[in-house]
Amino acid sequence: ALSMFGTTVGLYGIPWCEKSLLLTVLMSVIGASMGILDTGGNVLALNTWGAEAGPHMQALHFSFAAGAFVAPILAKMALGGSESKDFPVAENTNQSVWRSVPTASAASALKHRLGADFLWSYVVIGTYLLFVSFFFFILYSKGSSARDKSKASLQKCMFAKYHYALITLLFIFFLFYVGAEVTYGSYIFTYAKVFAEMKENEAAALNSVFWGAFAACRGVAIFCAACLYPGTMILLSIVGSAVSSLCLAFFARYPASLWVGTAVYGASMATIFPSGISWIEQYTVVQGKSASLFVIGAALGEMCMPAAVGYLQGRFHHVPVVMYTAVVTSAMTVILFPLMYKLANSPGESDLKERSESEDRKALLSNSGLNEDEE
Repeated sequence: ALSMFGTTVGLYGIPWCEKSLLLTVLMSVIGASMGILDTGGNVLALNTWGAEAGPHMQALHFSFAAGAFVAPILAKMALGGSESKDFPVAENTNQSVWRSVPTASAASALKHRLGADFLWSYVVIGTYLLFVSFFFFILYSKGSSARDKSKASLQKCMFAKYHYALITLLFIFFLFYVGAEVTYGSYIFTYAKVFAEMKENEAAALNSVFWGAFAACRGVAIFCAACLYPGTMILLSIVGSAVSSLCLAFFARYPASLWVGTAVYGASMATIFPSGISWIEQYTVVQGKSASLFVIGAALGEMCMPAAVGYLQGRFHHVPVVMYTAVVTSAMTVILFPLMYKLANSPGESDLKERSESEDRKALLSNSGLNEDEE
């Protein structure tokens, strides 16, 4: 509720910003609020549905993917509504540059026209989030008994033997996974234009294929999570991402391989994050601190890896750094997941204690001549 309210404040204030410092502060408020939302949403889903949280977790992250896919389209429509013959703007919203600004008065008129259109966009979205925020506040005020029940059930749970090692490895796993996802989605447009020599509209379509396959596969995963274990979904995803990244690295010069590889890579990346959280919850307790570490790892990968790829691509112009990065990150996930699986399935102290108590009990029953039903 608080994160939604903080995002609402930032959205209401952004259209009125006249200073870059104030805009930076409001964007920071939105970023922090969304970080809280990402952490709290995952923990809330686990606390609400427990072992049956798989489909709900996939639905939660599908909403993120659907929003990321629809938002650029809506932004394009808002920009398109303000275009005119007098004030043409660039086709690509990711590279919004003025083609021609005849005079200062024309620029001022265009600024006011764009501002009016985007003002209503911010107001509508902010009002929607404010409504959702109030709804969560109402749920919180009526959910004291549910919170007490979740705390009691949490106290009964046992941590895995290698709890902290699993949390750390999953932190690194999400760092590479989210970093690869954002890096590919950010640079595939440039790669298609520079290396594949595609036209601008074809490169934009390739970018849409990646995010469209990503969002569609997350939608399908909602139903798959009801009949597949999270570990199985992760295994299928990392195998698909490894195979598709290898094809993209070595056969991307062929247009068919580039299109198919991009679609498969986007679909393979879709289910890893929600499935990872559902998978780790089967073996150990996932509290707010653990979930926040997962989100921090994802945010570090999202922040650092695209910057590193951009720097390297600037140094080595003729090397497809983004494709090689996809291969390296896929290899890291292939290495990390079996290691985490091995640690998660190692017998813990509680398992050994229960096993010894069961053996002692059977020995006493056999000595006394009683079976379990008589006892």
